[in-house]
Formats: sequence, structure tokens, C-alpha cells
Amino acid sequence: MFIQIIQGRCTRQDDLHAVLDRWLRDLSPGAEGWLGGTYGFADDDLFVAVVRFENRELAMANSQRPEQAAWAEEMMALFDGPVEFHDCDDVTLLFDGGSDDAGFVQIIRGKVDDPARLRRLMTSDQTELKRMRPEILGATLALEPDGTFTETVAFTDEASARSGEQQEPPEDVRTELEYAMQGATFYDLHDPWFNSR
Repeated sequence: MFIQIIQGRCTRQDDLHAVLDRWLRDLSPGAEGWLGGTYGFADDDLFVAVVRFENRELAMANSQRPEQAAWAEEMMALFDGPVEFHDCDDVTLLFDGGSDDAGFVQIIRGKVDDPARLRRLMTSDQTELKRMRPEILGATLALEPDGTFTETVAFTDEASARSGEQQEPPEDVRTELEYAMQGATFYDLHDPWFNSR
């Protein structure tokens, strides 16, 4: 899987939502390899999109379509300032990845010096995690070559996520979480929306 993260500040939220809806309606049928996306606004008007493709080649081929380029130009004009793009070929799924049924999504961006260690944490005892944190529906971990990561966690709802956060994980897991989350930034998408092929 290939993931592209798009983020930037946008105060014209309804307009951006409408442009993204139009992409789904008009352009997604021709986007070969497109799997889906998770979208939302954090409290400070930061928009984050996590878009999934089968692989980088198909994602780049989609970007080259003239109608995609015209649409992207229209989308970019809605942002208040610069927009960041992060392309990730290294993707790990927790459970089945995200979920379009999520009522709350948390995006975590950070950087580690040992990506394999972070990947192991993500794929360790998922049965135990499911037992301890049933409100977690799934997640994707997208890693860049320099160790920068974007984790997208789908929860049933925000209240359950906040309650789950209060649980103390086992000591070995806590040590790994402290390593991974040191200096990380959390973006809460209170009203996420999704689309899938």
C-alpha cells in the first residue's frame, strides 16, 4: 500500500469539503489503484487527508491525469497558506487498517530513529490490544525514509477513546509507546469523513 498525507490550514472548510466530494463523484472512477481516504479538520483549522493507493506508481499516474491536475489546483487555492505532502511506501496496518465507521480519528505525527521498532510495536499482540482497547477499530502507520511517521487511528467515538487513554498499558508496551510518541504531535479529527472505492 502507498499512503499520501496532505495537510494545511484551511478556514474555508465547507468549500474544501465540497471540492473533495466532487473528486469522489467525478474523478475517483478514473483513479486506478485508489483505495480510499480519511479526512478531517483539527481544532486549529488544520486539514489532514490520508489517502490510500495500491502503490506509488498508480498514485503518481493519477496525479498526471489532466483532470486531476486541474482539480488539485482548485483544491490548493482554498488553503490559507502552504500545504505539506508526505509520500509513504512503507505502510503497516493495525487490524484491517482504518474504518469508515469511525466516529473519531486521531492523527499522530512524529519521528523515530528506529522504524523497525515502531513497526514491531504496531504489529505486536493485537489480540491483547483488542481486548484492552475495544474502541480502536484500526489504524495505519505510514513511515517516511527518515523515520518520520503518520499514524492514523480510527476509534468508535471520542468519549470511548478518551476513556481508553486512561488505561495503563503493560510496562513493556508503555516503554515502547514512550519511545514512539516522544515529541509527537496529535491532531484530533472530531468530525472525520471517509471515502472508499
